[in-house]
Amino acid sequence: MSTSQELRRVRDPLAGLETPLQRGTASEAYSLLNPAYTAVITGAGVSTDSGIPDYRSPGSPSRSPMTGQAFRASHNNRQLYWARGYVGWEHYRQFSPNQTHYDLAALNPASLITQNVDGLHRAAGSDPVLELHGSLYQVVCLTCGRVWSRDWMQEQLAGLNPGFMTSATVAGGDVEINPDGDVELNEVTGFRIPDCPVCHGILKPDVVYFGEQVRPQVAAAATQAVEDAESVLVLGSSLAVHSALRLVRMASREQKPIVVVTDGPTRADDLATVRVVGRVAPFVAGWRAELMGD
Repeated sequence: MSTSQELRRVRDPLAGLETPLQRGTASEAYSLLNPAYTAVITGAGVSTDSGIPDYRSPGSPSRSPMTGQAFRASHNNRQLYWARGYVGWEHYRQFSPNQTHYDLAALNPASLITQNVDGLHRAAGSDPVLELHGSLYQVVCLTCGRVWSRDWMQEQLAGLNPGFMTSATVAGGDVEINPDGDVELNEVTGFRIPDCPVCHGILKPDVVYFGEQVRPQVAAAATQAVEDAESVLVLGSSLAVHSALRLVRMASREQKPIVVVTDGPTRADDLATVRVVGRVAPFVAGWRAELMGD
């Protein structure tokens, strides 16, 4: 099966949903959110101000992400991903945290759970960060489970493909990074990819692709974080995938206050105690100012 055939299987769970009316105010939300007892769940909308595009914000172009099934299905699919990722990584690694990342680090909530794979919360100083979907900064072997840095992988790809970076032709003529850190290329024939240096297994970005499951230990840690919290704040996430949506549903069952802040529809709009329709940056800046006066 071709990559394009696989990619068409990604269903948009937000199809048909409309942006809801605002329910409550930012001030009302702040009154429910003591950082020391709040679990914060962040999505792609937190990183768009850093220049990283997302899949589902209003006005985002239609994109066809690589699925876990497609990546495993054939060498050609993996060649396509790694060639595109090789060119894209030189641009992706230059993204830096924005003010919202720094504000959240200063607020230091009880737990910070992110769906993002860009590492920007850590770069801004948040610690610990629970990365639900892994990190693009690591590469894992699908056979033996050993992990390497993405920069190590970049060095291997450079050694196997001398001259590819300068000769690669970007589709459309301009470099536009996809949310997964790759770019569209016109031609990847002949691009070589390394095997695991230990067991010769398949190397994959250490992220949860569409169609894959969150690692059990990560899912358990996220569950515990929400159970321990007194309130939940969702920032910049449509909650389109179950990994984060289930956490909000769990908080709702436990009758905990839930605040959702994003400028498009989510799958949990009906569960929110306060639903702020807007960008996350001014909301988080206001939360910090409310508590810290800076």
